[in-house]
Amino acid sequence: MTAAWPQRRRIYLMRHGSVDYFLADGTPVAPDGVALNDTGRQQADAAGALFGAAGVQFDRVVVSGLPRTVETAERVLAAAGQATPWQTEPRLQEIRSGRLADIPRSELRGAFLGAFQGQVDESARFLGGESIGEMLDRALPAFQDLLADAQWQQMLLVLHGGVNRALLSYALAGQRCFLGRMEQAPACINVLDVGAADTVVRAINLAPTQWLHERERYTTMEKLLSQYLRIEGSTPRS
Repeated sequence: MTAAWPQRRRIYLMRHGSVDYFLADGTPVAPDGVALNDTGRQQADAAGALFGAAGVQFDRVVVSGLPRTVETAERVLAAAGQATPWQTEPRLQEIRSGRLADIPRSELRGAFLGAFQGQVDESARFLGGESIGEMLDRALPAFQDLLADAQWQQMLLVLHGGVNRALLSYALAGQRCFLGRMEQAPACINVLDVGAADTVVRAINLAPTQWLHERERYTTMEKLLSQYLRIEGSTPRS
């Protein structure tokens, strides 16, 4: 008797579109309230247009609840010509940072970049705030709860760079871990097929306005570090 092929459902895992974490005068913006900038809106619209052109239909849409994920999802759905209601899962909010002002200048590089280098130890903290382990403690159970829900076939998840890395690491390794070097560009799309016993990762970091990342050489966190150092009156070393 021939064994049946596995039945898998599809997840499109996105990062929110581009935002400005610093005002023009150098004032940091509270990350819980930051909105998309003009580039981020264009990126979200481009992703939605891509889904629409491909005929992708979502029967579940989940966001973290932070404004940048809500706005991205709303623009994606509008550009795709879909009215699927979105729901919030706060456990999938981004890894929480500490106060930049509390970090000594000599430790800034490690604070900005250390959590996204290689296979990261769970004790590593993001900008002096939440640890990788603490983020995994909330994000992985939330993801597992979504997978356990049989009431969807094609889901759009709009989340964050750090949380996306956690979910992709779990999918790739089949166990709890954190692979920090998987860059997540603004509004990027990751494609996962999930079954009862396995997950197939089909694509990672597809950027709808820059498929080949042809204009990129630096990571999001490297760019943010550069912005912060310039604001503080110095320039980063290459």
